[in-house]
Amino acid sequence: MRRKKASSNTSNSSHFPFTIDALHQKLKDVFKENTDLNMAEFTIQQKKVAVFYITYQIKKDQLNKSLLPPLIHIQASPLDHTAIMNELPLGGGSTQDDVKTIAEKLIQGSVCIYVENDEKALTYLIPELERRAVAKAENESLVFGPQLAFTESIVTNLNIIQWRMDTPDLQTKKIIVGERIPTEVRVIYLDSLADQDNVQTVIQRIEDLVVDDVIDSTILAQMIEDKSSSVFPQLLQTELPDRLCYSLSKGKVGVLLDKSPNVLIAPSTAFTFLESTEDIYMRWNMGSFIRILRVVAMIISIILTPAYVAALTFHYEVIPSSLLVSLGKSRANVPFPPVLEALLLELLIELLREAGARLPTKVGQTMGIVGGIVLGQAAVKAGFTSNILIIIIALSALASFTAPSYMMGTAIRIIRFPTIIFAGLWGLIGIFSMLAFLIIHLLKVTSIGRPYLAPLYPLQLRDLNNSLFRMPWSYSTTRPFANQPKDTNSYSAKKAKEKKDIDE
Repeated sequence: MRRKKASSNTSNSSHFPFTIDALHQKLKDVFKENTDLNMAEFTIQQKKVAVFYITYQIKKDQLNKSLLPPLIHIQASPLDHTAIMNELPLGGGSTQDDVKTIAEKLIQGSVCIYVENDEKALTYLIPELERRAVAKAENESLVFGPQLAFTESIVTNLNIIQWRMDTPDLQTKKIIVGERIPTEVRVIYLDSLADQDNVQTVIQRIEDLVVDDVIDSTILAQMIEDKSSSVFPQLLQTELPDRLCYSLSKGKVGVLLDKSPNVLIAPSTAFTFLESTEDIYMRWNMGSFIRILRVVAMIISIILTPAYVAALTFHYEVIPSSLLVSLGKSRANVPFPPVLEALLLELLIELLREAGARLPTKVGQTMGIVGGIVLGQAAVKAGFTSNILIIIIALSALASFTAPSYMMGTAIRIIRFPTIIFAGLWGLIGIFSMLAFLIIHLLKVTSIGRPYLAPLYPLQLRDLNNSLFRMPWSYSTTRPFANQPKDTNSYSAKKAKEKKDIDE
């Protein structure tokens, strides 16, 4: 009985060496009898040699032309993993002595070569990569500047970044996240600029994650952000390589996730979500105008409809008499109070927006335009709402769409609903109470520990140039202090202002 038990333990051992059949069985046990696990067996120099691979994960041409023919004709003796590595005309080979590691390598697109009863196996990476071609950005459209967008392949994305920032100062930290489905994450930064506290905070939060898998960078952002209960996004997501590179040059940190076309940027302030790289490519006065316009648009989007509700419910005295007459006429047949009327129209706008986003592109555009016109006219004729409120709701919706970040635009639209309710309950006092609550909340929010309202809080006058507006390049000589960069000066302000002619 003791001899049988010892024999059983030996056969079930996970340590090399193995027979070909034993290794094949162990791999099948790991893959749960996966039918795509293939094994090709050869006899070379009177020794059995097996090649393991997963059919759809490897390049068949490279296997049949570059690996198998040289392997079959190897003359080196004794035949083992060292001899094969020296003789095969393939680079990137590595030795393995663990069955689970071999299985992971096979999933990643490797071929495993094993000589029967050898101490180690060999793996060569020859993956068949199906990648989307680099194309124009779909969600962050630009008039000026590069049109290149990230793809779902982290290798392609890293190649684009390295191409745009050809410097050894660019550093990356590789992290594997996911217990059941491991996914590669890269933290990227410029070593001479990025604050080490920011870098280590991002790395530590990612390394501390204990999850089955991470589907997308948007999910990763929710997992590592400071205040996940807040409606405001705290990590900027972008699909534009030039925006990431510009942020890295300002001392920020980027996070890339394999299989996701969006990159995270930290730290991010509230004003970061209202900026666009197009502002940089424009002349400074044009860029400043557009940035200020977006900030004003966000304020209008939040308070315009609530102000209408508050004025008609409690504060008729603030409405000019000439406008009050037309308001009375337009609302003469409306049976609902202003707050309910506004909420119904806001809900209608959100339904049209969501339907347009989910339908196919051509149908969605038609649905948004035709649906808005038809339903708006029908609502007015039926007496459900007034003409003036439709104009106000449309202006509020348009203002929210000016945000370059989809996440920030959605957050603004969500905030509008409780603000309308507060306005309907307490008028202007309700609006100011809601705004006070909103400001207090934003003062408490941070992005990887950095203030969310910077440079307004804490006040950094020099950083206003990098947030609310733009100054000419000769005056934009410092990097944002909110990022805590190691080097705050971009270039010499004195030399930037010097103008030299060709004869000087």
